[in-house]
Amino acid sequence: MSWKKFLTSFTFFKHLALALIIIIVFVVLVMQWLGYATNHGEEIPVPNLGKMSVEKAEEKLNDIDLEIHLLDTVDFRADFPPYSIVEQDPLPGVTVKDGRKVYVKVNSGGYSQVTVPDLIQKTYRQSLSTLRALGLDEGNIKYVPYMAKDVVLEMKQNGKPLKAGDKVLKASKIDLVLGDGKTGYVEETTTDSIPAKEQTTESNAE
Repeated sequence: MSWKKFLTSFTFFKHLALALIIIIVFVVLVMQWLGYATNHGEEIPVPNLGKMSVEKAEEKLNDIDLEIHLLDTVDFRADFPPYSIVEQDPLPGVTVKDGRKVYVKVNSGGYSQVTVPDLIQKTYRQSLSTLRALGLDEGNIKYVPYMAKDVVLEMKQNGKPLKAGDKVLKASKIDLVLGDGKTGYVEETTTDSIPAKEQTTESNAE
């Protein structure tokens, strides 16, 4: 049989159809295997882990085939429980493949201590900037007679005097005693002093 007759014969088309079926079945099986191996088309929404303990968050993620990875401990935030999760990446609601790591940051157990700065004879504005930079808050302000206005004369906490170098908890309120700027220098005069003109008059009379 010539090639021309074979290519137009029923036998050729039967083998061609069988080969196409085999190829299609093979491609379908490969695609199914790849989908199973890579979870193609299956994504998991990341849950909200905020305010959870690391242990509870780990259990929750394990149940949906995700992993937790602790990055760091951050400064204490009063709006979150101690040692609870305050930040996560990916964010809640983002869809990811299973086995993905969720990175978290955990709240500290409480406020850390900071050193009280030396604010005496500093201006109120300077002192306020220094306090905020250290994570401290402004407390009550009291004015007392003093020649320089808004100059810090004393530092207190809960009525107790503070000095530079003392330790207080971060976010503490520091009370400041400031000068009111209403007191100036007053020259001292003596009641027994005699004006120069009077002294000259008395000398001439003698």
